[in-house]
Parts: sequence; C-alpha cells; structure tokens
Amino acid sequence: MSVQNVLNKIAENNIQFVDFRFVDLAGRAHHITLPSTEVDAETFVNGVAFDGSSIEGFRGIEQSDMVMMPDTESVFIDPFTDHPTLNVMCNIHTPDGERYDRDPRSIAQKAEELLQKSGVGTSAFFAPESEFFIFDDVRYESGMNKSYYEVDSEEAAWNTGRKEEGGNLGFKVGVKGGYVPVAPTDTQQDIRSEMVRVMQEAGLRVERHHHEVATAGQAEINFRFSTLTKTADNLMLYKYIVHNVARQYGKVATFMPKPLFGDNGSGMHVHMSIFNGDEPLFYDKGAYANLSPLAMNYIGGILYHAPALIALTNPSTNSFKRLVPGYEAPVNLVFSKGNRSAAVRIPIAAVTPKGCRIEFRTPDSTANPYLSFAAMLLAGLDGIKRKIDPTALGYGPFDTNIYELSDEEKKEIRSVPGTLDEALDALEADYEFLTEGGVFTADFIENYVAIKRNEAKAVATRIHPHEYSLYFGC
Repeated sequence: MSVQNVLNKIAENNIQFVDFRFVDLAGRAHHITLPSTEVDAETFVNGVAFDGSSIEGFRGIEQSDMVMMPDTESVFIDPFTDHPTLNVMCNIHTPDGERYDRDPRSIAQKAEELLQKSGVGTSAFFAPESEFFIFDDVRYESGMNKSYYEVDSEEAAWNTGRKEEGGNLGFKVGVKGGYVPVAPTDTQQDIRSEMVRVMQEAGLRVERHHHEVATAGQAEINFRFSTLTKTADNLMLYKYIVHNVARQYGKVATFMPKPLFGDNGSGMHVHMSIFNGDEPLFYDKGAYANLSPLAMNYIGGILYHAPALIALTNPSTNSFKRLVPGYEAPVNLVFSKGNRSAAVRIPIAAVTPKGCRIEFRTPDSTANPYLSFAAMLLAGLDGIKRKIDPTALGYGPFDTNIYELSDEEKKEIRSVPGTLDEALDALEADYEFLTEGGVFTADFIENYVAIKRNEAKAVATRIHPHEYSLYFGC
C-alpha cells in the first residue's frame, strides 16, 4: 500500500488518530498516537521519534533518541478504540537513518533478505498455532514475605462443587478432557467466534477455532500462513485481539505456556515451508512423508541447532514447566510424520504439494515472533547449506509414541534443555548460524542472553510456595 493510499484510508474512514507501534525484545508492542491532522506524507518519510532508553534492551540514556519508521503494508483499523484509529507497525531506525540492529522486526526482514540472497528460494512461509487460556479471574503476588498465584474458570475441573454460580450447572471440563467438546461443556464458543469476527474485520484470514485439551478454558484459533515478517505482524494482531475481546467479555486471556499445574500447557506449533516463486521446495512425492532432500536438510538444521534455538523460541522460565513429558509436550529432538511426541512433525493428512510443510512443535507464545521465526529460518538454511542429514545424526524418523519407549530405547534420543539457563548456555555456544549475513549480531546475542539470565535469576532466587510444603517442617 502506498503512502497516498494510507492517507486516503485515513480520510475515507474518518480516522481521528494514527497509532504507531513497535515491538520490543520480549515481543510486547508499544505505541505512540498522533492526531490524524498531524499525519501527512512526510510522517512516513521522517518517522516518529521515541525514547529508546525507556525500552529494556534497547539503548542507554546517552543514546536514547530513536525513530519509528512506519510500514504502509501493515495498517489496520483498531477494533477497540472509541475514536476511529488506524494502527501502523513500524521498524526502528537510529537518528541517522540506519536500521537498528536490535529491532526485532528488522531482524525478521533481514532473515527474509538472506533467504533470497542464498539462492535457495524466494519466500519462507510460516503458520503458528498459538494456544491460550481464557480465565475468569487471575490473582498473583510476589513479595518478601509471600508469594502466590490463583486463577479460576467456570469451566475448571476443580469447580465441580462450587456454589457461587447460584446452583452449580455441571459440565465442567476434566483434566486433559477439553479437546473439541460441544456446548454446554464448551462454554467459550461465542467468545472465540467473536475473536474470529474481529480478526477477520482487521484483515486476518482465519481458518478455524476450537477448545483445546486442558481444563479451565484452553483455546486455539488458527489463521492463514504468510511470509515471515507478515506472519509475525499477524501474530501480534492476533494476540492483541484475543486479549482485548476477552477483556470485553469480562474475562482474561493468557498465552503463558504453563499457567496450570497438572494439565497441558499452551504451545505455539510453527508450520514452515520454502517456495521458489510458485514452486514448493519441500515436496517430493514418494519420499518419506513426501519430503524433499532440501526439506530434510532444513529439518536437520532445526534439530541440530535446537538447544540454542530454544533460547529464542521458548524464552521464559515458565516455558520449561511446559516442556516436560506427559502433557503432549514435544521434548524429544527427533522428527516423525504425524507424530505429536516429536519436536518436528510432518503433517500428512490432506496435504497437497503446496501444503507440504514441517511443524516445529517446541515453541511457545512467550517467544518474540520476529526473532523466533527468523531464528528458525536461519537454522533451517544452515541445515540446507551444510546438507545436514537428520537421519544420519540419529534424529529419526521415530514413528512410534516416544513416551512409551523404554528407558534403554530413549537413551540415544536428545531432549530439549531442561531450564532457560541451559538453553542460554547452548545459545552462547552455538550462535554463528544466527549471525550469517548479519541478520543477528554478536552484540544482540550478548545483550539478549544478559536480559534472559536476569529473568532466570529473578525466579531462581525467590522462595517457591511449594518449598514450604516440602521443607518447612525440617
């Protein structure tokens, strides 16, 4: 969309405000709003200034001036503001006009540029399945003398005896009993449908929605695949709509990977493929799962670099509460067709040549989508460049339920890192694939690791409530 088309959209829709947005290292959006009367063609040339020193991981106060450069291809009308508002995603530039090398969105774009320069293909397509919970109430506190959390849901298994409903209406969702039931067990059909309606109005192509496995309101909405940066933009829009529609219904949505003990967590399974023009490069009819040698090398790169990759795709301490056996979590660094216990699954049901893809099941939605998608692409490209054979390295295929293998059979299967610190150790030891073509910089990695180490330390040094159960009577 040209600048003039954006200005026309502002005029035609009586837009009163234009909201300029960027994304920080953690994957959270920030915004500055201008009256539409202050927005003209020069705004899209000169950008919008902001204070980078107030954003964690960006710049010190002595170099705080930064600029948001609007991307005219990313505009949408905000569905939640009382005053007509047009939202625009932005890249971050330095005052001298250079792309800021810690800007997640610019990193995603540089990864796409590297793909095109590599000669492998022209486009990488991504489709995340970002699961979430819808709760009725959430409370938490962490202080010197107390620490607790409590969430509640009218659907929850623990509420079969609750009286506050004015007479318990039953039909609660059992632990691991929430996969696609109909009403009245599924109480959230309408709120998910409203989320879909708003997404469609905002420009997302939504394919389906349903209740997910866990009790207490776990949900999934799937939107159509697109190119790397566009999909990351779409995921930011998706999360924005989920959070705000939930709020309109008097509920709260969270993409936290493991908000409940003892039931399935929320993942972000990411489907990927590479095309050269209109030609799909992952398809080879008759081969294992109809995958081409190039696709197998891509899988090899993902699994070879997975321990380091997970520092970007699962970048929270809570991520590793989900990555434990027994809750459909893909903790095994292997590949398989149709097998959801593997880190990399190749979908085989109703797949066409253009729909042939791989699914990396380990990530979750605490990941910054721009950084994590870029890192996945770079790991896959490194596998293609080095012709990494996942079978030769013992990554599979494993077409049995890995959770049911004996301990002896599991010995040769690599597992994901057990903690955020372990993943960060792996990233520090293996990040050259990320700096290929200058997509990520060593400075970015060092800065990112330092921030995440602080998060891990903040959790590790605090007293956990369960420690009182274990140790208070010693």
